[in-house]
Amino acid sequence: MKKLTKNEYSTLADKASPPTKSYRTIPTAFLVGGLICTLGQGLLNLYQYLGLPEKTASAAVSVSLIFLSVLATGLNVYDNLAKYAGAGTLVPITGFANAVSSPALEFKSEGLILGIGAKLFTISGPVIVYGIAASCVYGLLYYLFG
Repeated sequence: MKKLTKNEYSTLADKASPPTKSYRTIPTAFLVGGLICTLGQGLLNLYQYLGLPEKTASAAVSVSLIFLSVLATGLNVYDNLAKYAGAGTLVPITGFANAVSSPALEFKSEGLILGIGAKLFTISGPVIVYGIAASCVYGLLYYLFG
């Protein structure tokens, strides 16, 4: 096996990695993320129009967006949208629901325990861990200096 220098490795990596088309991907991500947020606002307005108080309507929007995201993941629509929209689909609640449901669907053939149970938080687990750690640090700083 031939050892590569840093320059040779960099050249090979540049050849293997296509350049990003940020002139297309950034506006697309912005548009799709904005549409997801607009859907959420529309649902909030609908639930309030139907008579739900604001707190209850907000919870209903969260549940609705999670349900729609998991349904779209199960129908392979969310992944296709993510290929097109990139980071625009990472809007927090829908992206998180997709991150939890994708491994569950992928490993369901391995059974409930070793498949779905073991792989369910493969992608989203680190997000939960670092989110909790960051909130603890923030809470401590707020307590000490706030």
